[in-house]
Amino acid sequence: MNKGRVTIPTDLDVIQETMELSKRWGADAVRDCDGTDFPIELKNIGLKVYSTYYTTRKDNKWASENPDEIQQMYLMTPFYTAETDELHIHLMKGLYPDMLTPNCVDDIKRWWEVIDRSTGEVVPASEWSFDEPAGVVSVHTIPFHDYTVSFLAYIIWDPVHMYNAVVNGWKDVEHQMTFDVRQPKTHAYTMKRLETFIEKHPYVNVLRFTTFFHQFTLVFDELAREKYVDWYGYSASVSPYILKQFEEESGYKFRPEYIIDQGYYNNQYRIPSKEYKDFQNFQRREVAKIAKEMVDICHTHGKEAMMFLGDHWIGTEPFMEEFSSIGLDAVVGSVGNGATLRLISDIKGVKYTEGRFLPYFFPDTFHVGGDPVKEAKTNWVTARRAILRKPIDRIGYGGYLKLALDFPEFIDYVESVCEEFRVLYKNIKGTTPYCVKRVAVLNCWGKMRAWGNHMVHHGLYYKQNYSYFGIIESLSGAPFDVSFISFEDIIKNPQLLDEIDVIMNVGDADTAHSGGEYWCNPVISSAIKKFVHNGGGIIGVGEPSAHQSNGHFFQLANVLGVEEERGFTLGYDKYNVEIHPHFITEDIEDEIDFGEGKENIFALDGTQILASDDKGVQLAVNEFGGGRAVYIGGLPYSFENSRLLYRAILWSTHEEENLKKWFSTNVNVEVHAYIKNGKFCVVNNTYEPQLTTVYKGDGSAFELEMEANQIIWYEI
Repeated sequence: MNKGRVTIPTDLDVIQETMELSKRWGADAVRDCDGTDFPIELKNIGLKVYSTYYTTRKDNKWASENPDEIQQMYLMTPFYTAETDELHIHLMKGLYPDMLTPNCVDDIKRWWEVIDRSTGEVVPASEWSFDEPAGVVSVHTIPFHDYTVSFLAYIIWDPVHMYNAVVNGWKDVEHQMTFDVRQPKTHAYTMKRLETFIEKHPYVNVLRFTTFFHQFTLVFDELAREKYVDWYGYSASVSPYILKQFEEESGYKFRPEYIIDQGYYNNQYRIPSKEYKDFQNFQRREVAKIAKEMVDICHTHGKEAMMFLGDHWIGTEPFMEEFSSIGLDAVVGSVGNGATLRLISDIKGVKYTEGRFLPYFFPDTFHVGGDPVKEAKTNWVTARRAILRKPIDRIGYGGYLKLALDFPEFIDYVESVCEEFRVLYKNIKGTTPYCVKRVAVLNCWGKMRAWGNHMVHHGLYYKQNYSYFGIIESLSGAPFDVSFISFEDIIKNPQLLDEIDVIMNVGDADTAHSGGEYWCNPVISSAIKKFVHNGGGIIGVGEPSAHQSNGHFFQLANVLGVEEERGFTLGYDKYNVEIHPHFITEDIEDEIDFGEGKENIFALDGTQILASDDKGVQLAVNEFGGGRAVYIGGLPYSFENSRLLYRAILWSTHEEENLKKWFSTNVNVEVHAYIKNGKFCVVNNTYEPQLTTVYKGDGSAFELEMEANQIIWYEI
């Protein structure tokens, strides 16, 4: 068995087991985790040592002595309706008091904001007051108007530490406070603290920063349940010190509403305002500068610097220009599916990338009656598709190793995963896999949210987004050159469309993913229409180009060939209802799963309907000039739907005749070719035996019987 490219967790009570398992799994690195300690007995056994390093916590002495430099976040109260001319609002209602406390130290009249939500106007500071002991804001109001209070609060218990404590049932644990490395005293102290840590731990090879300075938005309610989460949220990256710096750079006064955003906190479904994007840009530059200081310290001491893509990762978006300036050696992130794998493996500017696979060794999975093998199998088979398109350099696991040891079948399965990963990596690293077409996903975020589209909290399922996220998941392991572009990119440079074969616009109306009012900009709409008319393909999913204006809801209705009935066109009869067989649906044996789909979509004259139900059209195609358009109501991830999307992309680019190149007739089996390396592989994505016909690049074919989950390598 080959060894390497695998990281294993450890703890003080599993020293011998760590050594034994490292041999079985072929691990060449060992790490500690939150709530564990690294046993010094393992420092000289030939394994690379990762040390989880927390830049913003695990030093309550410093935080307690410098309460003015504890981290802060912006929060908004619920909406309250005034019944008289005065309203009393309790700030902390619905919030966990051990995690947050209002910042009454800085000028609340400057940094807080009371808003009349019935008018959208700011209530003058003279019209409200705060009773600190009672924690109540009193507002002079207009009866039956709605009001909210936006305020700053100190984060007195780190949200991730709190989450870990709640999940693991840690009792009487000291609450770790979060200090703000951006501020002067803590900045200077933090650099010395890092130097001291490295000097006291000479056996550590890699500092695994978890992460740098600002936690993604994570808030808990009174019962310690998750109340609000946004993996991309910036609301916990604020303080008067930071905001004053932003004002100096931007040249305008900061308002809490730039973060609060009516209570939506600028989550990635919201179309970002100019002010919010300005703040993000400012934060990325400032975070990168200080993160580079820490990386330089590591390098000076001969250590590698690794960043965990999560926790305090705000300001380090890996696909933006500032990221490469940090000088990191590596990035590690949690792999929930193919899309999150690509979120890691597509990162440039680092020496290597690593994926932390699931399940995490926590008691929520590793308990009597739990089935960690099932979760591990699902995790591996979905991630493997993406690895075969763009591999990470390493894999690993985290949590409490002693919990996993009670599940020998899990230990056996992970052993097979580690060995299979090394084979994959050996065969495909350093080459570009065969790509059929260039596909661009168009939304408001572009490359900043590459592979993270429709993600609320990492790769978790949400009823309202799985029908869209399935598109991104399918693309993560498909033979396409995938990029992510924004509407602003098109405004700045319409010619970028010349480098694209297919545009995809996916999401609900007036969200950042579909674009909303951007579609009313003729520069954008005309550029897209010209692109399609000249032979390009476009695929719209959900409510693409949707914004009610100028007699249309779908601003590309004449391109897509469909429109949504919103009550304004009920007087128009719709006679185009016939369903047609089509190239796109040839591999579908049963009904197509459109997930939540969309209601009230109707086809325009000339459009071919491929599938519809009592909610309306769910799949349709249309010719526009020399180009082609495909409309899909929704497409959850499945092997059948991945094949449907594959065919839709080929049809939209007039490439039907090239379908059977590096192709499997069985939708459960995929073919990946690596021309430069002279190899191709056939992959069974299921845990059942499969039979398929495999087509090679020259169109020749052979029959193949495959075992469950099997991957077979061939020479070209």
